[in-house]
Amino acid sequence: MERQPRILVVDDTPRNIKVMEASLAPRGYAISGVTSGAAALHEIATQPPDLVLLDVIMPGMDGFEVCRRLRAEPATHLLPVVMITASGDQEKVSALEAGADDFVQKPFNQAELLARVASLLRIKTYHDTIQRQAAELAEWNRTLETRVQEQVAELERLGRLRRFLSPQVAALLVSAEGEALLDSHRRQIAVLCCHLPGFSELADVTAPEEVLAVLRTYHEGLGSVIYGFEGTVGPLVEDRLTVHFNDPLPTDDPAGQAVRLALAMRERMNELLAVWRKSGYSLDFGVGIDFGYATLGTIGFAGKTDYGAIGTVVHLAAKLAEAARAGQILISHRVQLATEQLVDTSGLGEQAVAGLARPVPVFVVERMRAAGKSVPLAAADRSTAAGPLTEREREVVALIVRGRSNREIAEELVIAEGTAVRHVANILNKLDLHSRAQVAVWAMEQARPVP
Repeated sequence: MERQPRILVVDDTPRNIKVMEASLAPRGYAISGVTSGAAALHEIATQPPDLVLLDVIMPGMDGFEVCRRLRAEPATHLLPVVMITASGDQEKVSALEAGADDFVQKPFNQAELLARVASLLRIKTYHDTIQRQAAELAEWNRTLETRVQEQVAELERLGRLRRFLSPQVAALLVSAEGEALLDSHRRQIAVLCCHLPGFSELADVTAPEEVLAVLRTYHEGLGSVIYGFEGTVGPLVEDRLTVHFNDPLPTDDPAGQAVRLALAMRERMNELLAVWRKSGYSLDFGVGIDFGYATLGTIGFAGKTDYGAIGTVVHLAAKLAEAARAGQILISHRVQLATEQLVDTSGLGEQAVAGLARPVPVFVVERMRAAGKSVPLAAADRSTAAGPLTEREREVVALIVRGRSNREIAEELVIAEGTAVRHVANILNKLDLHSRAQVAVWAMEQARPVP
């Protein structure tokens, strides 16, 4: 009991009540008193005390009768009662038979009285705690089924969202209200499409099991990279993979984020393509990016839904990806305008696109810029070449020199593997290099003393 314990003294002699109060009040107890059994029952019913000190001999209703009535009521059958007896063993026996928890004999010993009161109040505290916990448990059990149903529904929503969103975005949208963001709507988005030139030819002459293994490696390899950029993945169709930005959650720079992802994906694919070539698979990688308005929402039927975008922006990104070869990242004029401070590009002129009435300007992403300037660092002075690298990128370079893979870099720096891939891609673009081996050579050259 955190509050001040309340003790009710029942005695037909007011002076005895004062004596009890003088002994107990200094110990922090709140004392109240009544002079009859009937008044005691009324007081207990209206303002239940924590303990009752009850005189045995009183006119009218005596202490034994008061105690029996208290024990007969469910609300008071466990209320601590200390009977105050005058003398005689028979009174003590009668007090216990009436339901008293303890007794003290007049004239009472103050130390004994305080000890008995403290002991019973401590027991009452334990009982109250157990009762409260039992009530909380009963309430918890009462609502358990409802809460389990809510949790199951939330897990089902999260499972649906994780099929096409990064884990970070899915967690934000897991609530029923958040899932409403997936309803059909129109928004400006950046769309990245990529595919594997040569895949159709490979599928024609290769066992299905091998083709499936290639696709699985392809999707898994790019999946961790995509999640590092918090993109939304569209439906997977063989080697075609679509990611869009700025929906369902807004992105500050959707076109720029799409280009950064494309560069990171190309870095990851360089590793996979090298492995596939050793296995005799002649594959390549191409990316197309457009920026514009689309209609977005869930597509499918009960039990099988995807989240995707429909519009010219998706069509053009897909056609640019089909036209890309040898690791090219082809972008539309809208993307070029939105990222001209981020990357260097070269124009391919206007290109005819199947499904579009007129030719469209197409650009190739050449390299990332730093501080708004082109960064062809291979030709730069080595005393300034390391300047554009951030502290984190320098740490990544050091791990590349030690031969660490992207996954090992992520583990050592305690970052997502996709983030590690993005750092490596940024380093390659800043240094105008094409492989991790070249980064290692560049780093060792930087370590040599300047003549």
